[in-house]
Amino acid sequence: MSCSVTSVVDIDAAIGYVVAHGDLVERARLSWLRTRATPPQNVLDRIEQGQLPAGGWPASGDIAVPSVDATCFRLAELDDLGAEHGPAGRRALTWLGSVQRQDGSWEEDPQLAAQAPPWALPGDPEARLYLTSVAGFRLVAAEVELRPELPDPDDPGRYDAQVRLAAQYVAAQLRPDGSWPSFLAAGWHAAGLLFDQQLYYESARVQLVLGDRLPGMSPADVASMAAALRRVPVGSDDWLLRAARKRLGETQRSDGGWDSDDGPQFDVHTTLIAIRACR
Repeated sequence: MSCSVTSVVDIDAAIGYVVAHGDLVERARLSWLRTRATPPQNVLDRIEQGQLPAGGWPASGDIAVPSVDATCFRLAELDDLGAEHGPAGRRALTWLGSVQRQDGSWEEDPQLAAQAPPWALPGDPEARLYLTSVAGFRLVAAEVELRPELPDPDDPGRYDAQVRLAAQYVAAQLRPDGSWPSFLAAGWHAAGLLFDQQLYYESARVQLVLGDRLPGMSPADVASMAAALRRVPVGSDDWLLRAARKRLGETQRSDGGWDSDDGPQFDVHTTLIAIRACR
């Protein structure tokens, strides 16, 4: 397991950091990234806990309403364990596809307004673009590995129609310079979604903006961007991925980890994302 020869990321140190500081789920994620080891059932049970009958996860335990944002987060966790196509993951993907709006976008249920963070606020156009970019990306990530195995476009494991609508919605929101009226993370999810749908010009414009913003990004954002673009994949030799790996090498700590934007308790999570970006 190694990065490109142009990278100075110390993957062995990053692995050691996760082994030393990670919890049960985080160490299982590392095992999947390194050896594709099937996670034990108790690890999956911890992630799948709280899934609602409809298929989504709630934003919190206070209200039993499935959340687009929370469901995408759980799907990303399952993806990190190679379990996105397990029973819980398939129920979640089916629910996510079913709540897409007619214009191709996603938006949180109005019942979640009181507790929604800014990036998931119902009725807010910036939140709508962010959620659409992320939800569309999660459907792409779920399908991209299955496409050779699903020749039938009507197979229930496919989300072509939803992904196409999402990409069209996102492309329509881009400004002439390639920037987008939403949160930073919407950009790399949008770039991956657009690239997958062969909207290469639109994706390239977004990537140029991300490249301009790269020097000011936090290590966590750089890792998330690179991991997302690898997941689609845009291509391991893409110029933006090379620049991101260089930036990760510059910001890796002496203990092998990277700083999270959400406090030290999430440093292992950020380190796992960086490992995925460089694997």
